[in-house]
Amino acid sequence: MSRNLIVAANWKLNKGPAEAEAFLDTFIPKVDAFAGSADIVIAAPFVTIPALAAKLAGNNRIAVAAQNCSEQESGAFTGEISTAMLKEVGAQYIITGHSERRSIYGESDALINAKNKKILAEGLKPIFCIGETLEEREGGQLESVLRTQITEGLKDIDSLEDVVVAYEPVWAIGTGVTATAEQAQDTQKFVRSVIAELYDQATADAVRIQYGGSVKPGNAGELLGQEDIDGALVGGAALEADSFFGILENSAQ
Repeated sequence: MSRNLIVAANWKLNKGPAEAEAFLDTFIPKVDAFAGSADIVIAAPFVTIPALAAKLAGNNRIAVAAQNCSEQESGAFTGEISTAMLKEVGAQYIITGHSERRSIYGESDALINAKNKKILAEGLKPIFCIGETLEEREGGQLESVLRTQITEGLKDIDSLEDVVVAYEPVWAIGTGVTATAEQAQDTQKFVRSVIAELYDQATADAVRIQYGGSVKPGNAGELLGQEDIDGALVGGAALEADSFFGILENSAQ
């Protein structure tokens, strides 16, 4: 089955509105001249999303994402942002389950599942992250860890039509160390097999699974050329327009 490539930038705690607009001033002309059909997503800090959405109004090639959301609708939850608020200011995708949210902020599989369901109920699309630590991989726990994250994170979600899965080995995020193309392909093939067990083969064949972890222009082509890798979730290399476009360009090849 043909799955359209999806390349997403995760800016993390970087780029306020002015920096984002400057980035787009360079990036948009490159995308306009780009012949590929990949879906392009930029996940910005909350305060940057309105400026990003305004700058991209009428642009059908670049979508806006948030990096997090609340599982709550409204109420006494100081500092939280609801999916409805994010939709109102222009977000189309929301990242969930990122390893930094899991490890630094203690987010559980159950909380991530609640966020995934809330995002889908709002008519938005989750980019649902999974991944193992180096200790878990070396300890032979890779499959059990990923199986648990997938099973619990997608619990009671009937359709994956609007879900993007992002496999990010924790040991490769921001370290400069990248899984080999073979490692990434083997793991993503396993992820697809778990989805087939939970749903059916047609669902597994249709769902898009990104790879994340020190993706850069130089390795994007090989990584995204693998059968079960349908895109990339990019951190540091997405902070510069030329670098992020280089990943997109090389991936499409």
